[in-house]
Amino acid sequence: MFNSFFIYLIILTVLVTIARTPVFKGFIGELIVNVLSTLMLDKKAYTLIRNVTLPTDDGSTQIDHVIISKYGIFVVETKNMKGWIFGGERQATWTQVIFKTKTKFQNPLRQNYKHVKTLEGLLGLPADCFHSVIVFMGNCKFKTPMPANVVFPLEYIGYVKSKLIHRLEDEQVEQVVQAIELGRFDRSLKTHVDHARHVKKVVAEKQQANRCPKCGSPLVVRIVKKGPNAGSQFLGCSGFPRCRYTTPVDNI
Repeated sequence: MFNSFFIYLIILTVLVTIARTPVFKGFIGELIVNVLSTLMLDKKAYTLIRNVTLPTDDGSTQIDHVIISKYGIFVVETKNMKGWIFGGERQATWTQVIFKTKTKFQNPLRQNYKHVKTLEGLLGLPADCFHSVIVFMGNCKFKTPMPANVVFPLEYIGYVKSKLIHRLEDEQVEQVVQAIELGRFDRSLKTHVDHARHVKKVVAEKQQANRCPKCGSPLVVRIVKKGPNAGSQFLGCSGFPRCRYTTPVDNI
């Protein structure tokens, strides 16, 4: 009996550990959007393609969900996070706050912009045929005003259905679906692993670029407190005041 209890305890511990990983949280977030899309969007009007990995000039990009309809192509990025979320449409990075811990992450609108541009290049369609949508889930709360296309799950379907202008003919919808299926990498473990390696390489390069060229310390986002540029962001050396290097956010 003791051995059985010990085995169950190990299994439970492993499951809890897995449930806390970013990969698992991302999977759950994507699953929720998949379920909402499948159950609440008319299959005759909307075609869902999930987990689309497309080739790019520097490797690959992975799109969580693409929804094709006569109302346009919805490019959906999911974020499963907790805590307070601070950010603005034009800011390079947003901030997650959990108690006293602050964590910077890439503005998801910028991340999804690359997805949209990649699809534009593949399909040869104008920009007004695409709708970028960011879906946040988990125990998180926006602490700054967000654009209309940054939503929670309960708002997601409503946002998609709010787009009523016809962008594509029925024949074009079918052509888009076929083009994406033909242009994507195979949905396989190898594709996932190759893309993960690419992302890891990009992150490492950005981390290296995000270091002070004078002393090598990490650069951190700071806010101008006075003067005509008050409220704007810049990157400053974390070694301040020993090192006073600064650079605009867009330079990184």
